[in-house]
Amino acid sequence: MAETTASTPTAAVARPGRLREFWYYFRENRGAVMGFWVFAAFIVVALFAPWIAPHDPSQQFRDHLLQPPFWQEGGSLAFPLGTDALGRDMLSRLLNGARYSFYVGIVVVAFAATGGIIIGLIAGFAPKWLDTIIMRIMDIVLAFPSLLLALVLVAILGPSLTNAMIAIAIVLQPHYVRLTRASVMSERSKDYVTAAKVAGAGTVRLMFVTVLPNCLSPIIVQGALSFSTAILDAAALGFLGMGAQPPTPEWGTMLAEAREFILRAWWVVTFPGLAILITVLAINLMGDGLRDALDPKLKRS
Repeated sequence: MAETTASTPTAAVARPGRLREFWYYFRENRGAVMGFWVFAAFIVVALFAPWIAPHDPSQQFRDHLLQPPFWQEGGSLAFPLGTDALGRDMLSRLLNGARYSFYVGIVVVAFAATGGIIIGLIAGFAPKWLDTIIMRIMDIVLAFPSLLLALVLVAILGPSLTNAMIAIAIVLQPHYVRLTRASVMSERSKDYVTAAKVAGAGTVRLMFVTVLPNCLSPIIVQGALSFSTAILDAAALGFLGMGAQPPTPEWGTMLAEAREFILRAWWVVTFPGLAILITVLAINLMGDGLRDALDPKLKRS
């Protein structure tokens, strides 16, 4: 009896909490950890950009048109990354552009995930005929190239950042529908769902209280990857003139405005492109780490 009592606290201590277990598996992927810290820095910049930026992003300094970065001849520490063709500070515009990218990612993922999860749950619990109709519609949407479909939707709705976000959310929604439905179909046959049915749980309770919490792991990973896709698609639509409109300091719009100055002023194209590259790469690396940490099949024993 004494031996059993003494071993109980040890077993309790040895069993880590869910958050500690998640971090244990997540940190094994060094790229994911690096991506996480870069993403954390991205969030800080997005939240505090108006206070971090040295100048107003729309302020024009007419005496400093296309001024190079400070380390080049003719550069100045007043404009560390140089200025654009209208004399606006590149660093201030890049920092404020992070706010728009973060806003796009949050809104698109929230709308796409909410709608996709609800439709996926309905498809997973619906009769076969309704499930077939829903999934064929999703297949039709997925048959179109995502950027092309988003471009068509924005052309119908009108070019603006809001309409771009709506279009991207619609394009990304089928991924959540298919993922949620697949998870629901695998969970419905398990004993805990049968027990909930026997206990008298209704369909809505089964969908949102019983089954959905056990389907969240792949959805969270998809959310992280969709975040980067939303930023990339918004930048592409901005570059094509169908997203955020000038003088909005959105990274894709900045690239569009700088096209004619590529050979004369490399910095007006390079820095927005690097901002998009680093942010999307960091989020994708973090998504890989989330997959490793949340998928029990990938965890090491």
